[in-house]
Amino acid sequence: MARIYLYADETGNLDYNNTSESGFFGFGTATFPDGHGAELWAGLQLRAGLSAKGLDLPRGFHAKNDSTPTKNEMFEVLGELGPRFDTTFLYKPNAYGSVRARGDMYLYKLAWYLHFKEIAHRVSNPGDTIVVVAGSFGTKKRQTQARAALTDVCDQVNRDIELCVWEAATSWGLQVADYALWSTHRALQGKGGQWHDQHVKPTLRTVFRPWG
Repeated sequence: MARIYLYADETGNLDYNNTSESGFFGFGTATFPDGHGAELWAGLQLRAGLSAKGLDLPRGFHAKNDSTPTKNEMFEVLGELGPRFDTTFLYKPNAYGSVRARGDMYLYKLAWYLHFKEIAHRVSNPGDTIVVVAGSFGTKKRQTQARAALTDVCDQVNRDIELCVWEAATSWGLQVADYALWSTHRALQGKGGQWHDQHVKPTLRTVFRPWG
């Protein structure tokens, strides 16, 4: 039986009234097989190499905040590694009133449910173990709510699931997922460009948009 590592990151704001962003909230995952030490080593080499050039990255890589030269190097590595990427985006303006009434963390849980229930079965077989590494976010209260939501959804999937909830700064896999999700989110807004087309799109398997 196989072990599969699925790194999950989220994008967007949970606030239905926030009009400053694209309107999407979603999840993205980067999937690696067991024994992906070479991929982890590639991340360490990239970070150490940038540090040697005078660019310290004390919290690793984050697509939204990284400079263009850093993004260039990071996307090059993503293209070389070629993990499977999957994304799910919920367009908040089209949410039913009944969904809105259940609050922002229900939106978080629903997005994770719609994403994970499908992708878990696509990347694994019965009897396999999926190690889910999800990014933490927000206040302690929000982190507790998010973990409960992640756990409940994982318990509904017919696979052996080992759930880890970590800060993105501690996990190269989460940083890979962040970059792919950021790139795909921008592509939905017509801002994809060379980074997305060359280094993410070739192994981007799904862009699920159930609400348009």
